[in-house]
Amino acid sequence: MADKFHHEAIYRGANELAKLAGQRLTICGAGALGSQLADNLARQGVRHLRVIDRDRVEEHNVSTQLYGESDVGAWKVEVLRQRLFRATGIEIEAMRKELDARTARTLLQDGGLVLDTFDNSASRQLVQEHCRALSLPCLHVGLYADYGEVIWDKHYRVPQDVAGDVCDYPLARNLVLLVVALASEVVLRFVLDSVRQNWSATLRDFAIRPLEIA
Repeated sequence: MADKFHHEAIYRGANELAKLAGQRLTICGAGALGSQLADNLARQGVRHLRVIDRDRVEEHNVSTQLYGESDVGAWKVEVLRQRLFRATGIEIEAMRKELDARTARTLLQDGGLVLDTFDNSASRQLVQEHCRALSLPCLHVGLYADYGEVIWDKHYRVPQDVAGDVCDYPLARNLVLLVVALASEVVLRFVLDSVRQNWSATLRDFAIRPLEIA
Protein backbone atom coordinates (compact mmCIF):
# COMPACT_ATOMS: atom_id res chain seq x y z
CA MET A 1 0.00 0.00 0.00
CA ALA A 2 1.28 3.45 -0.88
CA ASP A 3 2.22 5.59 2.15
CA LYS A 4 1.15 9.15 2.90
CA PHE A 5 4.10 10.66 1.03
CA HIS A 6 3.66 8.42 -2.02
CA HIS A 7 3.25 11.15 -4.65
CA GLU A 8 5.94 13.37 -3.16
CA ALA A 9 8.36 10.41 -3.07
CA ILE A 10 7.72 9.69 -6.74
CA TYR A 11 8.40 13.31 -7.64
CA ARG A 12 11.34 14.03 -5.29
CA GLY A 13 12.81 10.56 -4.74
CA ALA A 14 13.05 8.35 -1.64
CA ASN A 15 16.52 9.60 -0.70
CA GLU A 16 15.33 13.18 -0.90
CA LEU A 17 12.38 12.47 1.39
CA ALA A 18 14.73 10.84 3.90
CA LYS A 19 16.84 14.00 3.81
CA LEU A 20 13.76 16.16 4.45
CA ALA A 21 12.75 13.93 7.33
CA GLY A 22 16.08 14.60 9.03
CA GLN A 23 16.00 18.40 8.65
CA ARG A 24 15.13 20.59 11.63
CA LEU A 25 12.94 23.61 10.87
CA THR A 26 11.76 26.48 13.06
CA ILE A 27 8.83 28.65 11.97
CA CYS A 28 8.54 32.04 13.68
CA GLY A 29 4.87 32.98 13.64
CA ALA A 30 1.78 30.83 13.18
CA GLY A 31 -0.37 33.29 11.24
CA ALA A 32 -1.33 33.29 7.57
CA LEU A 33 2.14 32.37 6.31
CA GLY A 34 3.41 30.38 9.27
CA SER A 35 0.41 28.11 9.77
CA GLN A 36 0.07 27.30 6.07
CA LEU A 37 3.83 26.76 5.70
CA ALA A 38 3.87 24.35 8.63
CA ASP A 39 1.03 22.35 7.10
CA ASN A 40 2.54 22.37 3.63
CA LEU A 41 6.03 21.32 4.73
CA ALA A 42 4.72 18.59 7.03
CA ARG A 43 2.73 17.13 4.12
CA GLN A 44 5.91 17.13 2.02
CA GLY A 45 7.87 15.04 4.51
CA VAL A 46 9.38 17.43 7.08
CA ARG A 47 9.32 15.64 10.44
CA HIS A 48 11.15 17.93 12.88
CA LEU A 49 9.27 21.19 13.17
CA ARG A 50 9.23 23.89 15.86
CA VAL A 51 6.61 26.64 15.69
CA ILE A 52 6.79 29.79 17.84
CA ASP A 53 3.71 31.96 18.44
CA ARG A 54 1.96 33.54 21.43
CA ASP A 55 -1.43 34.41 19.90
CA ARG A 56 -4.89 32.91 20.01
CA VAL A 57 -7.04 32.24 16.94
CA GLU A 58 -9.41 35.12 16.14
CA GLU A 59 -12.40 35.06 13.82
CA HIS A 60 -10.72 37.20 11.16
CA ASN A 61 -7.93 34.58 10.92
CA VAL A 62 -10.21 31.94 9.44
CA SER A 63 -10.10 33.13 5.82
CA THR A 64 -6.30 33.27 5.45
CA GLN A 65 -4.90 30.92 8.09
CA LEU A 66 -5.10 27.19 8.64
CA TYR A 67 -7.61 27.46 11.47
CA GLY A 68 -11.37 27.04 11.42
CA GLU A 69 -14.30 28.70 13.15
CA SER A 70 -14.33 26.10 15.89
CA ASP A 71 -10.71 27.03 16.77
CA VAL A 72 -11.49 30.66 17.63
CA GLY A 73 -10.15 31.45 21.10
CA ALA A 74 -7.64 28.58 21.17
CA TRP A 75 -3.87 29.01 21.11
CA LYS A 76 -2.61 28.90 17.53
CA VAL A 77 0.35 26.61 18.18
CA GLU A 78 -1.83 24.13 20.07
CA VAL A 79 -4.37 23.97 17.26
CA LEU A 80 -1.53 23.58 14.77
CA ARG A 81 0.04 20.79 16.84
CA GLN A 82 -3.22 18.87 16.88
CA ARG A 83 -3.99 19.42 13.19
CA LEU A 84 -0.55 18.34 11.97
CA PHE A 85 -0.59 15.27 14.18
CA ARG A 86 -3.96 14.23 12.78
CA ALA A 87 -2.86 14.99 9.21
CA THR A 88 0.63 13.48 9.15
CA GLY A 89 1.36 11.86 12.51
CA ILE A 90 4.17 14.27 13.41
CA GLU A 91 4.44 15.89 16.83
CA ILE A 92 5.66 19.45 16.37
CA GLU A 93 7.35 21.52 19.07
CA ALA A 94 4.57 24.00 19.82
CA MET A 95 6.23 26.95 21.55
CA ARG A 96 3.45 29.13 23.03
CA LYS A 97 5.80 31.93 23.94
CA GLU A 98 6.62 35.44 22.81
CA LEU A 99 9.91 35.77 20.97
CA ASP A 100 11.54 38.80 22.58
CA ALA A 101 15.01 39.94 23.62
CA ARG A 102 14.89 37.66 26.67
CA THR A 103 13.62 34.48 24.99
CA ALA A 104 14.90 34.68 21.41
CA ARG A 105 18.18 32.84 21.87
CA THR A 106 16.58 29.94 23.76
CA LEU A 107 13.71 29.62 21.29
CA LEU A 108 15.93 29.67 18.20
CA GLN A 109 18.99 27.69 19.26
CA ASP A 110 19.22 24.21 17.76
CA GLY A 111 16.38 25.28 15.47
CA GLY A 112 18.00 24.27 12.19
CA LEU A 113 16.66 26.31 9.29
CA VAL A 114 14.65 29.28 10.60
CA LEU A 115 11.65 30.66 8.68
CA ASP A 116 10.67 34.18 9.72
CA THR A 117 6.98 34.84 8.99
CA PHE A 118 6.35 37.52 11.62
CA ASP A 119 4.26 40.57 10.72
CA ASN A 120 6.17 43.24 12.67
CA SER A 121 9.62 44.80 12.41
CA ALA A 122 10.71 44.29 16.01
CA SER A 123 10.22 40.52 15.89
CA ARG A 124 11.84 40.22 12.47
CA GLN A 125 14.84 42.19 13.73
CA LEU A 126 15.22 39.85 16.70
CA VAL A 127 15.06 36.78 14.46
CA GLN A 128 17.70 38.25 12.17
CA GLU A 129 20.05 39.26 15.00
CA HIS A 130 19.87 35.93 16.80
CA CYS A 131 20.09 33.77 13.68
CA ARG A 132 23.25 35.65 12.72
CA ALA A 133 24.67 35.28 16.23
CA LEU A 134 23.86 31.54 16.26
CA SER A 135 24.99 31.02 12.63
CA LEU A 136 21.57 29.62 11.67
CA PRO A 137 20.31 29.82 8.08
CA CYS A 138 17.27 32.09 7.96
CA LEU A 139 14.63 32.64 5.29
CA HIS A 140 12.31 35.66 5.56
CA VAL A 141 8.82 35.35 4.09
CA GLY A 142 6.57 38.40 3.94
CA LEU A 143 3.41 39.90 2.48
CA TYR A 144 2.06 43.35 1.84
CA ALA A 145 -1.17 44.08 -0.06
CA ASP A 146 -0.61 42.53 -3.53
CA TYR A 147 3.06 41.61 -3.02
CA GLY A 148 5.00 38.80 -1.35
CA GLU A 149 8.68 37.95 -1.10
CA VAL A 150 10.88 35.07 -0.05
CA ILE A 151 14.42 36.21 0.71
CA TRP A 152 17.47 34.77 2.47
CA ASP A 153 18.87 36.70 5.40
CA LYS A 154 22.12 37.72 3.69
CA HIS A 155 20.13 40.05 1.43
CA TYR A 156 17.30 40.93 3.82
CA ARG A 157 16.64 44.40 5.18
CA VAL A 158 14.01 44.52 7.93
CA PRO A 159 11.18 46.78 6.69
CA GLN A 160 9.61 49.44 8.86
CA ASP A 161 6.13 48.83 10.23
CA VAL A 162 3.41 50.60 8.29
CA ALA A 163 0.79 52.71 10.01
CA GLY A 164 -2.36 51.13 11.40
CA ASP A 165 -3.36 47.73 12.72
CA VAL A 166 -1.77 44.83 10.83
CA CYS A 167 -5.07 42.94 11.18
CA ASP A 168 -6.73 45.55 8.96
CA TYR A 169 -4.34 45.28 6.01
CA PRO A 170 -5.73 44.07 2.67
CA LEU A 171 -4.81 40.40 2.24
CA ALA A 172 -6.04 37.87 -0.31
CA ARG A 173 -5.98 34.17 0.52
CA ASN A 174 -4.67 33.38 -2.96
CA LEU A 175 -1.61 35.57 -2.37
CA VAL A 176 -0.96 33.77 0.92
CA LEU A 177 -1.11 30.36 -0.76
CA LEU A 178 0.98 31.51 -3.71
CA VAL A 179 3.76 32.76 -1.44
CA VAL A 180 3.52 29.68 0.79
CA ALA A 181 4.02 27.41 -2.22
CA LEU A 182 6.97 29.54 -3.33
CA ALA A 183 8.56 29.54 0.12
CA SER A 184 8.04 25.79 0.50
CA GLU A 185 9.85 25.12 -2.77
CA VAL A 186 12.71 27.46 -1.78
CA VAL A 187 13.04 25.54 1.51
CA LEU A 188 13.08 22.17 -0.25
CA ARG A 189 15.68 23.28 -2.79
CA PHE A 190 17.89 24.52 0.04
CA VAL A 191 17.57 21.32 2.06
CA LEU A 192 17.99 18.98 -0.91
CA ASP A 193 20.45 20.89 -3.10
CA SER A 194 21.98 23.59 -0.85
CA VAL A 195 20.63 26.25 -3.24
CA ARG A 196 19.51 29.65 -1.89
CA GLN A 197 17.02 31.44 -4.13
CA ASN A 198 15.21 34.76 -3.59
CA TRP A 199 11.81 35.37 -5.18
CA SER A 200 8.97 37.84 -5.31
CA ALA A 201 5.33 37.32 -6.29
CA THR A 202 2.47 39.65 -7.17
CA LEU A 203 -1.10 38.44 -7.30
CA ARG A 204 -2.77 40.95 -9.59
CA ASP A 205 -0.56 40.08 -12.58
CA PHE A 206 0.08 36.56 -11.27
CA ALA A 207 3.83 37.01 -11.64
CA ILE A 208 6.67 35.16 -9.89
CA ARG A 209 10.11 36.61 -10.45
CA PRO A 210 13.64 36.15 -9.09
CA LEU A 211 14.47 39.02 -6.75
CA GLU A 212 17.12 41.31 -8.13
CA ILE A 213 19.64 41.73 -5.33
CA ALA A 214 21.63 44.97 -5.47
